[in-house]
Amino acid sequence: MNIRRATTEDLPALLRLYGFLNPNDPVLDPLSEAVQQHWKMILNDDKLRYFLAENSGRVIATCALTLIPNFTRNMKPYGVIENVVTDPEFRKQGFATGVLRHALNDAWSEGCYKVMLSTGSKRESTLRFYENSGFKRGIKTGFVAHPDESSSQ
Repeated sequence: MNIRRATTEDLPALLRLYGFLNPNDPVLDPLSEAVQQHWKMILNDDKLRYFLAENSGRVIATCALTLIPNFTRNMKPYGVIENVVTDPEFRKQGFATGVLRHALNDAWSEGCYKVMLSTGSKRESTLRFYENSGFKRGIKTGFVAHPDESSSQ
């Protein structure tokens, strides 16, 4: 297994994995100018880091780490991990664990005092997977707001 940061050429493989994560999302064309520009913006922002696990040259797992500058905790940054997904053909083989550990090590090397991860899954097996990858449940309470569900007051 090889774990590395994503590059320009990885966009089609990344979008393929995201199809497993959110099958109801619109399929993005990796050759479209808008998608290419968005990917370039992501890759040019050092606070946004997309990690990939490869097996025999094939991208099979990913996660995204965002580093957030901060004034609390003696100005130490914190990280947020999202969009963890593994190709279903390769699940339960340690690839997602590998990208998560790589992302955590990257965050620690950048001086982060914590890394948070959110998941939409309610499955106990998924939650245990994240606990086994180094995350603790019940430390903070997470909330999500969507623009179409928020009320203006």
